[in-house]
Amino acid sequence: MISIEGLSKIFRLNQKQITAVDNLDLTIQDGEIFGVIGYSGAGKSTLIRLLNRLEEPTSGKITIGEQEITALSKDKLRVARQNIGMIFQHFNLLWSRTVSENIAFPLEIAGVSVEEREKRVNELIDLVGLSGRENAYPSQLSGGQKQRVGIARALANNPKVLLCDEATSALDPETTNSILDLLVDINERLGLTIILITHEMHVIRKICNRVAVMENGKIVEKGEVLDVFLKPKQPVTKKFVEQVMGNQDGDLEQLLVDHTTGELVRLHFVGESANQALISNISKEFNIEVNILQGKITQTKLGAYGTLIVQINGEQNEVKNTIHFIKEKTSVEVEVLAHA
Repeated sequence: MISIEGLSKIFRLNQKQITAVDNLDLTIQDGEIFGVIGYSGAGKSTLIRLLNRLEEPTSGKITIGEQEITALSKDKLRVARQNIGMIFQHFNLLWSRTVSENIAFPLEIAGVSVEEREKRVNELIDLVGLSGRENAYPSQLSGGQKQRVGIARALANNPKVLLCDEATSALDPETTNSILDLLVDINERLGLTIILITHEMHVIRKICNRVAVMENGKIVEKGEVLDVFLKPKQPVTKKFVEQVMGNQDGDLEQLLVDHTTGELVRLHFVGESANQALISNISKEFNIEVNILQGKITQTKLGAYGTLIVQINGEQNEVKNTIHFIKEKTSVEVEVLAHA
């Protein structure tokens, strides 16, 4: 488990103080993929660099497993960092070294024998899908291949924690998905704890178990990804959810103007409820007409989430019974937006 207590980082620039991380508390469980999302300047990259003390904290405590990272001497920190791998947005590869030599570099620093290095490098090349590219130089690789080298290098010393600092931001959407799939595979195979920093909500949606939203150096919202998608509380969180789901509230006013009969209802689908044939079922069960006005369903790692805005027309009693049925007999959440 990773425990962060009262963590702060203050930079001093031109006699001014800039608080990048502000008295932050956070707990991350072993083996989970935890996302930290925020816009530029939120403090998320500083946070991840504090975890392995690439940045020294101004105050606070970081504990990884049984080891208090913030209390270690430089020599002990150097050893502890072997258990904390890190991958970067722009790869940070050594351009004069081949794929194999880049991956072997941290093993050289750790004093691993040549024979063991070769064995480990071959294992990692196979793991990240770079077989046949062992002798290529970074200039001969695509962006996705470079990041795969970065991931293999970060895994060289069998770390328990993998830090990902905007690891997919420099990649196209298709390559991003392949790298995210690789991270999920590594997490499941090796049981690694992965902490992923990003400004892209679709990255969080695809692979994270839980997410923390940062703004102005603070965590303003956190929870399971499905819960955050379903009920975002803070304005910044709502903006991130809109990246994936669109701004449905922005169109709501016009929908209310254009549809003045029956009931306008927003249906929230979570998990298995997203697979229910709800519209078909209620149309058969009740003497009503259902007009789908707007909607979207997307997948998260923990299940599907989506919303539909529908207009239900019919006799008042039938409409009322329909809404009651959805509330009581299904796992779909109902929000009545407007009455006729």
